[in-house]
Amino acid sequence: MPSRWDYLFEAKPIPVMDHLLEEVAKLLAKDLSKWPPPVQELDLDVGGTFAPLFLEPTPQPSPAVYDEALRLSRWELAREFDAYDDYMRNKRYLERGLAPTDRLTLLFLNRWLVEQMLGLGEATEGRVKRPMMRQILDKLEARLRRVQL
Repeated sequence: MPSRWDYLFEAKPIPVMDHLLEEVAKLLAKDLSKWPPPVQELDLDVGGTFAPLFLEPTPQPSPAVYDEALRLSRWELAREFDAYDDYMRNKRYLERGLAPTDRLTLLFLNRWLVEQMLGLGEATEGRVKRPMMRQILDKLEARLRRVQL
């Protein structure tokens, strides 16, 4: 008679790195479920532009803002600076349904996501590389879409 635990022995093991990427995406999705997401510290000299997002109550951004921030973050991590520059210079976010007032939130989320990814790279002493960081963003986007449905 098979044991109730047999399926565990038959299941394929998940590589540690795959598990890590999934867990990071899960944590980021949790952080983004609140607005604004947690920030370690806000340096007003560097990040002072974003201070209004923390000093005044602002509504949760629309799903489109998150989608576009993920797009920008992927480009930044892939070092696709021409695409990023074209997008911002020509205000392509307006073509994607964002309002001019969404620009600050878009830039903040982009910065927050990239900082989270680069921090992960540092914390893992470079074991999580930029292609893996983009995979995390893909997993995060999938999680955010499931929540929206």
